[in-house]
Amino acid sequence: MRPKGTILITGAAKRIGKALAESLSREGYAIALHYHLSRPQAEDVASAIKRFKGRVQLFECDLSDESATQGLIPRVKKRCPDLKALINNASVFQPSKIASSSMATFHENMAVNFVAPYILTKQFARHCARGAIVNILDTHISGFQSSHADYLLSKKALAALTSLSALELAPHVRVNAIAPGAILPPAGKSGGYMAKRAKQIPLRKKGSPDNIAQAALFLLENNFITGETIFVDGGEHLI
Repeated sequence: MRPKGTILITGAAKRIGKALAESLSREGYAIALHYHLSRPQAEDVASAIKRFKGRVQLFECDLSDESATQGLIPRVKKRCPDLKALINNASVFQPSKIASSSMATFHENMAVNFVAPYILTKQFARHCARGAIVNILDTHISGFQSSHADYLLSKKALAALTSLSALELAPHVRVNAIAPGAILPPAGKSGGYMAKRAKQIPLRKKGSPDNIAQAALFLLENNFITGETIFVDGGEHLI
């Protein structure tokens, strides 16, 4: 298969990021696999990619550190001159309420879920003449669920960034987003949680990380789409 260029995927050692890395590698993309504290898991993903002859390089970075984040795209571009896409997948997900949660929780959510993608978007536009960006959001951006208020605010901000940057960076950089729904259980939740949630959405089933990878591939390869958000959520955003 003819190489298609390199994609930087943040938070690609686990969960949806892992599925994105492995699936897009099989489609012919080289993977710049970002991780922070999950080096063993990142190495496992890299090994899996190499087993089917994919190309992958690892990049450690603490996305809550603005200075470190500023340097990530230049580091990737130096080692992967064919960098052509960025998927802002890494996030933190913590329960919080506006009235009672700490400012530390607010700042952590905003730093990783919004400020880091903002910085990486700016750096991608500066260092890559052309390309595509895909931001991973959440189906709940369509509503106002307050149990994870700081997380939701950060994802709503990222949704706004998707539209603003799509307009500003056109025609050379396309920016789109994916809003996943019931895909994987949050930490501490069982399969029963997912089964119960699936019964509450229009398609009456949970999705898989492969559904997100399919949407990402579509957005990366359809060169006449920008500023769009695809809800991969079984119709949950409609209710």
